[in-house]
Parts: sequence; structure tokens; C-alpha cells
Amino acid sequence: MNLADYDVLSFDCYGTLIDWETGIAAVLTPWAKEAGLDLTPEDLLATYAEHESQAARELPAALYSTILAEAFRRTGAQLGASVSDEWAQRLGDSVPDWPAFDDSADALASLARDYKLVILSNVHRAGFAGSNKRLGVEFDRIITAEDVKAYKPAPNHFEALDEVLKEMGIPRERLLHVAQSLFHDHVPARRHGLPSVWINRRHDRPGWGATPEPAEEYSYALEFPDLKSFAQAAREAKCGDGD
Repeated sequence: MNLADYDVLSFDCYGTLIDWETGIAAVLTPWAKEAGLDLTPEDLLATYAEHESQAARELPAALYSTILAEAFRRTGAQLGASVSDEWAQRLGDSVPDWPAFDDSADALASLARDYKLVILSNVHRAGFAGSNKRLGVEFDRIITAEDVKAYKPAPNHFEALDEVLKEMGIPRERLLHVAQSLFHDHVPARRHGLPSVWINRRHDRPGWGATPEPAEEYSYALEFPDLKSFAQAAREAKCGDGD
């Protein structure tokens, strides 16, 4: 793959640009302590992961804040500890508080010099607006679950992306999808016939974290441990020397 062959990068946000696992664990961990559960943040995320995915499948038109709250309640039920409305709302409202990865803003600023940038995210508009303040870049298009009334790995985001490319007048073969989640992004990207790059944010940790293990086939053309190294490779491909 030659990264210079692409003009548009579509990005997953949460897990790729924003550290959603830290954000979710910041709520689940004190709740578990209050409930008397002796579980690590990784334990909590692993339990939570399937419940968020299930809630998103069952409630495709719900705002992401609702999905978060419902997934939290189901996580508590599985662990034998109730989740009050206050705790559920705390997680549902927490998206704007989730931190960006340390390299996200600088990497995006670099990539914006050479590519159009599109967000393809399982979130609601208000939640992403809060996160975007941490990313410091103006995206050319933003496609959210609220817009398409579905959550990845459903095909709706990628179908909407096709329409965005038409509006931008850019051929589909000039698009590259960039994401961390194999389950949410690389499975549907493969199904949709799109090349992708894996930002393997969990390369130094075992397990799947807040993301379910993929049950379908997935593929990706290149793998990077973080966004900084991807942005460096992209800049070098576009300019030859990275200047």
C-alpha cells in the first residue's frame, strides 16, 4: 500500500482518536468500588464490551448517551450489582470528558495538510462536539450514529460515506479507512470493499478491552501502534522526506 495514493481518510473516533476505555473506566471503576466489587478496570471493560454492542444492535436509533447508560445497567446486572439512574446518567453524559490520546491532535493536524478528514463514529452529535474540542482540527465531514440511525458494524455509516464521497467529487478508490476496532470498523470495511489501516492502540495489552472480539472476517492493509507513527508514514509518502 502506498499512502500517497489516497486523498481522503475516514476515521473512527472513540478508541482511535479519543481514549474511550479510560473515559469509561473512569466511571465504572468508582462504581465498582462503591458496589464492593473487586474487579480491575480491564475486567470491567471486558464485561461491559458485549453489553454496549448488544444495546447498540437492539436500539439503533437511540442516542449514544442512552446506549452507554443501558450498557452500564446490563453490566451491573451481570455482575450482580445494581446501577442507579445517577450512575447510568454519569456514564451517558461522560463522552465530552473522555481524553484524547496524546498524539491525536498533532497527528490530525499533520494529516490535514495532505488529506480530507472524515469522522465515522458510533456517537451522537453533541458527544462528538465535546470530543472535537480536544482534537483541534476541523473535519471535512462528520458522520455519526445519530445521523445514520445505526451503530457500526452495521453498514449504515459506510453507505453514508459513499454519499459523502460523491458530494466531495472524490473517487471511492482514493479513500482509506483508519480505525482501532477490528469489530466495529475493519469487519464492515472489509465487507464494504474498503482498504483500511489498523491503529493498534492495545498493542501492549492483552485482551480486547471495551471492544468485543470480532466474530466475522476482517482485514487491514497496514498496522501502526499509534496515530503518530501513521501520520509520519503518511507525510513521508506524500512528501518523500516528511518535511
